[in-house]
Amino acid sequence: MSKDCGEHDDKKLAKRVSAAVLGLLIVIAIVVFIVWAVLRPSKPRFILQDVTIYGFNVTEPNFLTSNMQVTLASRNPNDKIGIYYQKLDIFATYRNQQITPPTLLPRTYQGHQDVTIWSPFLYGNAVPVAPFLEEGLSQDMSAGMMLLNFHVFGQLKWKVGTWMSGRYQINANCPAYISFSDRIKVTQVGPAMKYQLVQRCAVEISLT
Repeated sequence: MSKDCGEHDDKKLAKRVSAAVLGLLIVIAIVVFIVWAVLRPSKPRFILQDVTIYGFNVTEPNFLTSNMQVTLASRNPNDKIGIYYQKLDIFATYRNQQITPPTLLPRTYQGHQDVTIWSPFLYGNAVPVAPFLEEGLSQDMSAGMMLLNFHVFGQLKWKVGTWMSGRYQINANCPAYISFSDRIKVTQVGPAMKYQLVQRCAVEISLT
């Protein structure tokens, strides 16, 4: 009889402990949600400052070789929330085709209102492309303007005090309108041409 009572008491104790732990987790979740809702984190802002083109040409049979350097700035607009960029890659596309492999950017922590600047090189050596790309490049040259897109993708975490959020996915699309006729915004750097752009990027944040 006493053994049954002991087992019954142990089950009751286990249920109480489980209920207490569950209640504590619910309270923590509610507190985190309230803090999150009050702070309302704003997504970072990306600016494509300039693009330096060292080489960009199509060769037979349908290969594109490119050599570029971009200057990209990111700003954390939040007053009370830090941003930890766990992993960021950048690559270039031309006419919706990827023309460079992803280049890894350094891991970065941004404090409140901080600005980070990266200047990666992007290389695409004999990248296979669609046959119509050579014709498209000739058309762009004749028109005096070419559109390149630089895509940044990766993962970030939000930081409030000592609390760190889960992972979020970030995708940024930075259009670069390269004008061959606007010499005001172009600087020759040896054999290369540097284009001053200061172009804002479209940024999307989503849960992973």
